[in-house]
Amino acid sequence: MNSYVIETQGLTRRYGEQVSVSSLDLHVKKGRIYGLLGRNGAGKTTTMRMLLGLTAPTSGTIRLFGRPLKSGRREILSRIGSLIESPGFYPNLTGTENLRIFARLRGLKDTRYIQNALELVNLPYRDKKLYSQYSLGMKQRLAIALAVMHDPELLILDEPINGLDPIGIAEVRSFIRALCEERGKTILISSHILSEIALLADDIGIIDHGVLLEEESLARLEQKNGRYLRFLVSNAPIAARLLQDRLGIRALTVENGQELTVQEPSLNAGEAVRLFVEAGLEVSEAHLCEDTLEDYFKRITGGEGIA
Repeated sequence: MNSYVIETQGLTRRYGEQVSVSSLDLHVKKGRIYGLLGRNGAGKTTTMRMLLGLTAPTSGTIRLFGRPLKSGRREILSRIGSLIESPGFYPNLTGTENLRIFARLRGLKDTRYIQNALELVNLPYRDKKLYSQYSLGMKQRLAIALAVMHDPELLILDEPINGLDPIGIAEVRSFIRALCEERGKTILISSHILSEIALLADDIGIIDHGVLLEEESLARLEQKNGRYLRFLVSNAPIAARLLQDRLGIRALTVENGQELTVQEPSLNAGEAVRLFVEAGLEVSEAHLCEDTLEDYFKRITGGEGIA
């Protein structure tokens, strides 16, 4: 028996001739944070809506907690908390009063559900501030409090840090991480902010034009990211020939006549510089570089950056 909390096979959603999500095979492991990365319009939200039963797939299957979504929809969805769109909070009520209304609708009679949820996102339980007076960060935290109020096993969060300032992003990142590490929650989070997902996620899925291009652990993706040496020399073609003839280096690229990139990080940079200088070349730069997740995203999508 596998440990996937979310598993899809061939999940597809079409709108007429437009394919929003195409043959998606998604695997989210229990007790981990899965970051679904993609540009705006890549298919992230449509995927999450299908997982929550809000949008019907055109084809394909969804299994949640090891069961087909169709077989026990109500019981399965009761184990999930989500933030897909901003909840319809009442502006003339406090955060606590708003959550109290939702708690009644969900049959949660114990006020500790509300207190625990607000404490988790660092919002006060007894506060007279109205929702209309909340900052964007406070509104987002209240929305996440609503998502976790019934203590779900799985959280599905669509762009939860979108529009937040750096302090708000750090706060949301902190309690999402705590939900996973301290409370054992499984979390699927979508974002187009690669730098934040790199700090948060255990596993990464990269989606582009509705197609899942990559699904790996973050640690494995970091291993795949290229490491290379870059030199700025007076004559890059000559420098390249020196490395080829003297040291047998083949994985290299020459640009603009002066930029030399070597995709063999085991090459000793000092030895290469000495070789260049002895041949009468001037060397103005020599350093080891490492690709970021942004660089990797560009490489596999064959396009521009994500943001």
